[in-house]
Amino acid sequence: MVSWSARARWCARSGFGRIRQLVIKAFSAIRRVVVLRELPGQEVAGVVSARPDASVVFVPTVLDPAVAERLAVEHGVCIRPVPMRRQDVVTGAVEVIDLPCGNWRESWCPPCARRVRDLRRAQCREGWHLEQEPVSGDFMSAGEYRRYLADLRVQAVGWRDEAAAAGEDTADLDAAIAELDAEIAAAEPGGRGAGEAGSSDGESAGEGSADGAGSRRVRSTRRRQDVPDLPKREVRDSTLGRTFAGREGRTFRPSMFLTLTLPSYGKVRDGVPVDPERYDYAAAARDALHFSKLVDRFVQNLRRVAGFDVQYFAVVEPQKRRAPHLHMAIRGTLPRAELRRVVAATYHQVWWPAVDVVRFDGEHVPVWQDGAGYADPVTGEVLPTWDEALDRLAASAEAEPLHVLRFGTQLDMQGVLGGTPDADQRIKYLSKYLSKSLGEGWDAPPGSANADHVARLVEAVRWEPCSPECANWLRYGVQPKGCKAGLRPGWCRKKAHKPDHLGYGGRRVLVSRKWSGKTLAGHKADRRAWALAALGLDPGQEEREPGRFVWRRVSASDPGLEPVAVRLLRLVAERIRRRAETERHQAAAVEGSP
Repeated sequence: MVSWSARARWCARSGFGRIRQLVIKAFSAIRRVVVLRELPGQEVAGVVSARPDASVVFVPTVLDPAVAERLAVEHGVCIRPVPMRRQDVVTGAVEVIDLPCGNWRESWCPPCARRVRDLRRAQCREGWHLEQEPVSGDFMSAGEYRRYLADLRVQAVGWRDEAAAAGEDTADLDAAIAELDAEIAAAEPGGRGAGEAGSSDGESAGEGSADGAGSRRVRSTRRRQDVPDLPKREVRDSTLGRTFAGREGRTFRPSMFLTLTLPSYGKVRDGVPVDPERYDYAAAARDALHFSKLVDRFVQNLRRVAGFDVQYFAVVEPQKRRAPHLHMAIRGTLPRAELRRVVAATYHQVWWPAVDVVRFDGEHVPVWQDGAGYADPVTGEVLPTWDEALDRLAASAEAEPLHVLRFGTQLDMQGVLGGTPDADQRIKYLSKYLSKSLGEGWDAPPGSANADHVARLVEAVRWEPCSPECANWLRYGVQPKGCKAGLRPGWCRKKAHKPDHLGYGGRRVLVSRKWSGKTLAGHKADRRAWALAALGLDPGQEEREPGRFVWRRVSASDPGLEPVAVRLLRLVAERIRRRAETERHQAAAVEGSP
């Protein structure tokens, strides 16, 4: 039998290169790890000896971390594991466990992104073509959901403080805390529930008012004269669409696959404007910033016209021109003519102060004054607050909205039957770009027309206000809502201004509450329970012993933390062992079945 070292020498002589040798070394390490786990107490290749009371893992003397990452990706192991110290309060045992990062971006962690994509596919498939009303036992009450969010925020703040104390980057945790704050505000009584479209007919004017906390400004509910009226039907208490009779007494309950796009901002070719000077980048930036509001309004109108509680699974994806568009799987079906009327009648008005005049730019920016807020650096005049600016807007009889959003003329509607290859293909299409950000997906070499187009769009988004709290309001002479010292125009930290988002700061996946009767956490629990059962373990053990384990995150600077390459090899070996156990249990179950 040829030894692993002989194979490595053969590869070197054959010109395979250093990477090939390192891959063989890493495979050798994994093989020895598995052998050690399966043969405790025996000598392996004269290198190490595993004792029955200890876990010994052989690691090569020289190991390239890139090779370890490549092996982890091949075996579906997270390449950026989060080390957590778990303490058993009953026995006092302490161990370090590497948990998956759970990131949805393929550029950050391909295995975790693949799991997120598979989970979303399962969620979409389970709720799209239901024949009976979903059982909603997995839902939380409003009070339970608010308490859950509050506890989650406390935990996230703790992680953020630990990361800051260790000198690590906290940008992702800060963004997560900001999203939790927005979710908590939406879940408060009077706010809109998470994942559902709002129910107000009015136009939001800044998400707040001077009348007190918890209230919001609402303008007239009278519809615009340049959009068609919609019929309003009585909504029946059902989430299922109509059934249709076919041949031989068969009945069908089709569903829909819908694609909605934004209007044109100028002629494009291969995703690049033909004339960049005439391309309306300001409108493109504003449409992207408020696209989620337009989707909410569309769902409201769709439910009024459909006559039943329409449920949907939608994904926001980038077009080639880098504008967001919507793919939506809808349970049930509507006539195409009615659906076109709903799209044509859907709009959203942004009642914010005007931004057509730039008052402060470059080094000439407002300065902070304690007790007063931001003021003009030359005259010392205090800028109007957010509520004062909205009061002026409301008092003007000739006021116009800052921006009006509408969908474009391109509309794609397709009927889909459950259990068909077309349905599976649509589900795969829905999740195709979930692991990529809005700024990813196409190669844009520096200096190319595509790269220049993205740069102009990023620049337009940089100076557009994204919310009432955005620092860009100082550029136009208005103090942001709830402002504090240190704000500077053009440097808003909200994710909508990041190049990876290109103006869209909402959720990429939009799922109605009654889609499948389960939350995403419920689907995760189902998959975890299946995996544990396949291994012959008890899925309910942790639920019967709540509070037994205390988890703490291990800092990356902890001297006792092993190198990432070593931890990745251990995780790969564990994955190989568990996969073998699963296959043995499944084979035993098949042999024992009647």
